[in-house]
Amino acid sequence: MFTDPISDYLTRLRNGIMANHRIVEIPSSKMKKELTKILFEKGYILNYKFEDEKFPATIKIALKYHPVSKLSAITTLKRVSRPGLRKYESHDKLPRVLNGLGIAVVSTSQGLMTDKEARVNKIGGEVVCYIS
Repeated sequence: MFTDPISDYLTRLRNGIMANHRIVEIPSSKMKKELTKILFEKGYILNYKFEDEKFPATIKIALKYHPVSKLSAITTLKRVSRPGLRKYESHDKLPRVLNGLGIAVVSTSQGLMTDKEARVNKIGGEVVCYIS
């Protein structure tokens, strides 16, 4: 059993990128599914597939690379709030990642969303991770 499933998720993505894998398979949960949807919407991954039929349920993520330079679309994955030290911010104090070029994923009362969406909706919450 993992003590921090989100860190495990980010580490599996990071390791897949470092090894130049095309597809990464990750154990599934509701929060990981929402995080995967955000990564896809913002263009950090190529595609994803939820495999809920078999046990244990998994998420297959197709990583995105530049066609010529073979560099990944994701350069940095950093866990901010962790089980030992939670980080909560109000909507006006949410961090900007790389001056708005990256995203901060925020867990709010209305679900996971990016820092930009949380500022627009004026909702604060737990800062889960930084992605750039």
